[in-house]
Parts: sequence; C-alpha cells; structure tokens
Amino acid sequence: MGDLELLLPGEAAVLVRGLRSFPLREIGSGGWNQQHENLEKLNMQAILDATASQGEPIQELLVTHGKIPTLVEELIAVEMWKQKVFPVLCRLEDFKPQNTFPIYMVVHHEASIINLLETVFFHKEVCESAEDAVLDLIDYCHRKLTLLVARSSRGGPPAEEECQSSTPMQELQKQAELMEFEIASKALSVLRYITDCVDRWAALPGLGPSHPSPCSYLTQSVQHLLPVHWFFSPGKLQQFEGGRWQTVAPSEQQKLSKLDGQVWIALYNLLLSHEARARYCLTSFAKGQLLKLQAFLTDTLVDQLPNLAGLQGFLAHLALTETQPPKKDLVLEQIPEIWERLERENRGKWQAIAKYQLRHVFSPSEQDLRLQARRWAETYRLDVLEAIAPERPRCAYCSAEASKRCSRCQNEWYCCRECQVKHWEKHGKACVLAAQGDRAK
Repeated sequence: MGDLELLLPGEAAVLVRGLRSFPLREIGSGGWNQQHENLEKLNMQAILDATASQGEPIQELLVTHGKIPTLVEELIAVEMWKQKVFPVLCRLEDFKPQNTFPIYMVVHHEASIINLLETVFFHKEVCESAEDAVLDLIDYCHRKLTLLVARSSRGGPPAEEECQSSTPMQELQKQAELMEFEIASKALSVLRYITDCVDRWAALPGLGPSHPSPCSYLTQSVQHLLPVHWFFSPGKLQQFEGGRWQTVAPSEQQKLSKLDGQVWIALYNLLLSHEARARYCLTSFAKGQLLKLQAFLTDTLVDQLPNLAGLQGFLAHLALTETQPPKKDLVLEQIPEIWERLERENRGKWQAIAKYQLRHVFSPSEQDLRLQARRWAETYRLDVLEAIAPERPRCAYCSAEASKRCSRCQNEWYCCRECQVKHWEKHGKACVLAAQGDRAK
C-alpha cells in the first residue's frame, strides 16, 4: 500500500499552488476541467496517504499554501451552480445534449471537494487554516444537513425503482439526486471535525443570538435520521455505509454506523464545550429540543460510545435547569458571506450564464469529448481506486463479499453471475454514463 503513489511530492505541490476560484460562468470550461482533474488526483492521493499512515503531504500543502478557503469557495460555487444555473440550463429550448459526460463532471465536482475536505479536516491545523471560511463551511454543512433531515422525513432517499429513466439527461438527474445523500453525509463528517476545534474559535456561527445553533439541526438529525435506516421492502433493512446503501443483517441492526456516530460526537463536542455553551442562548424551545435526545441515549448506544455517558449527565442536569431570557447586550459576530456574495454578484444573470455555457461549455466536439474521456480514465486509475476502497467490495444484489466486477462500467461488484443477472434490471441504466464515456474515448 505504501508503495502506491499517484503524485510525486513535487507534482502535488504544483497542483496545490495552482488551485484557484472560478466565476460561475467558467464552471465546466477547459481551465475549470483541468482543475477538477487536479483535485481528483489530490483527493485520491490524500486518501492513499491517510490509509498508508505515513505522513499527510496533501494536508500539509493545503495548509502551507493557504488553499482551504479556496476549496470552500469552489465548493459553494458549484453548489450554487447546481441550484441556480443547472435548472435554467435544462429548460433552454436548445439544450438537447447527446452526451452528458461534461455535465456529469460538474455535478460530481461538489462530491470531489467535500470528500477531500473530509479527509484533511481530520487534522485540527486544517480547520484553523480555513480562517473566516470556516464560517461559510459550517453554513454549507447546515444546508446539507437540512436537506438530509428533509429527505429522511419523506421516507428516505430515492430508490432506484422510482426513476426508470430512459434518456441520458434523466439518468444524469437521477444520479445527481442520489449523489446528494453522499455529499450530505460527507458534510456531516466535516462538521463533526470542525466541532473538535470549537474551543479554539473566537467566534462561532450558530452560537450567537442571530443564528440557529448547530445543536438545533444536529438534534433534528437525531430525531429524524438516527438510526440511518430505511425500509425499501418488507423485512429488508438498509443503511448508508461506506458510500452506498447496504442490507443490514438482523444481528447488526443495533450496531452504531459511522454516520450515526458523527452526529453524536458533534453533539457531544458542542454541548460539553464550555466555549460553545457560553455562546449558546438556551431558550425554552432549545431546551425542549435537546431533552428529546434522552430517548435515543440507550444503554446499547452508550456501550458503543462510552463518552456519551457524559452527555447523559449533561441532559439530566439540563432537565432541572431554569432557562434564561436572551441577553440584550451588544454582540458582534462574524457571519458567513461567500454564498451571499456569489448570489449578489450573479443575481439576474442565471439565464445569461446558462446560455453562455450551452454555447461555449456544454456543446463539445467529438474530439474534445474523446480527449476529456481519455484524461478522465488516466485520472481514475483502477489500481488507485481499489487501494482506497474502505473494505472488500460487496455484491450489489445480495451484499455478500464480491470478486467479479461489471465489465461494462466497472462500478458494480457481484459475487456470482446469478446475482448480476438479477440486478441487471436496476443496474442496466446506471451504465449509461459509463458507456457514453467509453464511446467518447
């Protein structure tokens, strides 16, 4: 594992130094695509470094060159593009893409950045190097957690059966929606790592009088999201783990998942931090919400996360504590500004941006498509992807350990031919994007 290397140290430094922010209209352009490829390489190398446990050069380079704020701005920019520009682009009369590969790269970009941030934010110095951008990152995580909670209240993420699409664009939209859950789960991990540094901050958004506390939407996550399980069919329980939905055996259903654990650790950090409690105005409503956590703090849960015994004690004390009215003192606090600034700069221009991108970005020639697909294949080396996999692959149909990969798209694994045949009705259309990329090579 330690001998597998995607980037040499000198190459990684060049890529990190070159990271920059792009205007919304340039998203998907040639220069933007080059940076997207560079970020993918940095992302995979960072995971390799963390897996090999032999130093973290990518994390150190990002801190040294002050690039964490740049990554946060790029993350929010592509989030805004997906919300504000992409829907307008899809409604344009001339928008009839035969190949959705270039658009998929943009849709996938948000997932790439949040994955890189999740990997490097494990280190507290990375959080500190974000400076004021950490406020914007918390604001971003808030939006993603709100989406996660809203989706859970509707009965879970969209199942594959819900959208039997036939066109490449419909398939792309389905893939983008499914990707949102993974992005939100990564954002939750990032928020948890940020809460590890809560005592070091001079100002924390969400703990001042003008913002809802992170505790409030983490508490909602517990009520609506934990345990992170969804019933797709009678008697079949699934949970999101390792980047995919997996069937949970009856003997494993009480086991704490990583996603569950991140919520509880973040709450523990915020509620038992003196700095955080000093800034949080505990109203009657907030107290009532927090006390609802007691029902979820079972003996089974505390056995798996013993530190939560301290949270149990805090909540027991809170139940006997009188709430206080909000302080009326003058309070100066920092607020997130990247989303608001980008929206202000581009307000009223969404249609113009979409039309520009339709003409200059998302109408590539066959030669450009072949070149882009070739570079993409070189970026995503299979040996690297297999090395950074969190565990042995599982069968997409029955979840048993798998050794056979779909030869067409290379994305799904199976334990036997029978399972592959049974899963084809669902998986067949998920091969569309991969097949397009192959034809473009």
